[in-house]
Amino acid sequence: MQEISLATGAQMRLARPGAGTVVMCVNGGGATARPGNWSPTIEWLVDRLAPRYPDAAFAEVKYRVRSWKMLPSCIADGAAALAAVPDAERVVMLGFSMGGAVSIACSADARVTDLVALAPWIPEELSLAALAGDRVTIIHGSIDGVIPGVPGVRPSHSLRGADRLRAAGADVTYRRIPGAVHGVAIRRGDRLVPLPRAGTWLRDVEQALERAGL
Repeated sequence: MQEISLATGAQMRLARPGAGTVVMCVNGGGATARPGNWSPTIEWLVDRLAPRYPDAAFAEVKYRVRSWKMLPSCIADGAAALAAVPDAERVVMLGFSMGGAVSIACSADARVTDLVALAPWIPEELSLAALAGDRVTIIHGSIDGVIPGVPGVRPSHSLRGADRLRAAGADVTYRRIPGAVHGVAIRRGDRLVPLPRAGTWLRDVEQALERAGL
């Protein structure tokens, strides 16, 4: 895995540089501005997906600061990551939580043909026009955002986003995972611990990548 410093000061990890297809993975963020991190959800998925798709590169982005209150900064980091893979002929964006919004904004890059959005935050003010004609798969846990004291994004939010994306001309598939919460894995020390229904998340993401032609 190659680690790359991006033009904005963010970081990117890249497996198989030079591949014609890149799966660009972007993280979420909370209300409080915190230093960027490597997403345990993204990392857990990439560890399992990359060996299954040997013809694609997998990239993970670590923002300078991760917070939905600093969305323009996170979008700039995502755009810098796309600029750092100039040889890519096509890009599949894979965004978790706030990464859904980042992925939508980055879809203005003409190489982006597909978006896989995991429990995505899709703010009302975000333009969806760049996704007209693109394939979008939204995957959401059924009990995300409904457990008191546990932050997340309610499935009703991404359902409204799916309707808006269809209205904008995107080809949208929506999948709900019964019993799944916000995310696929958490980090405990140096270990990644899968959350409930992690295997179903993995299966659904694989199906989305196959729909994208990987």
